[in-house]
Amino acid sequence: MRSIIFMKTLFKTILCLSVVLLLTPSSWAQKKRGPSTLEERATAVKVARLLEEDPFHREAKKMREWFTLWLIDVPDIHIELCTEYLGPVAGSNKNYATEIFGQTMFASAAFIIEHPNQATDRVAVNLAGVEGSLKVYESILKTKPKARWEFLDALLEKRDKGELMTYVQEIAQTKCKGKS
Repeated sequence: MRSIIFMKTLFKTILCLSVVLLLTPSSWAQKKRGPSTLEERATAVKVARLLEEDPFHREAKKMREWFTLWLIDVPDIHIELCTEYLGPVAGSNKNYATEIFGQTMFASAAFIIEHPNQATDRVAVNLAGVEGSLKVYESILKTKPKARWEFLDALLEKRDKGELMTYVQEIAQTKCKGKS
């Protein structure tokens, strides 16, 4: 039991540090490089979509590493990273939780790139992130049907009923308020 608590604490600590790095561009990073390039943005969108369709791609680990470091490094793309949107998936180390949760960042960034006029719309950006995570989840289930999450199945049901935006709005206003 102690090791489980330790692992959850460790994961949350690492996640918090990642959030700080993602959401607080350092002066070092801003001086080191300029804004993202058109080529990088195109690559980011392509990688986000590829990971949604094929989360087990032979280069998936490298793509996720590149994308995460790129988001930390670029001073012009900022995403909110709130674990509440995916409930028990965030912080877990089972059923491909890392791949599913990580996709929220990548799908949110792809949305910002594709819809720059909505980059500051928290609900739209986070909705895109949750939808991206659900796409990854569905792709995982195609090859790993035992990797089910009741919570994600419920979100899929909300999505299919057209209720996902309301869910994201509620979380944004209650549990993720002020975390951006």
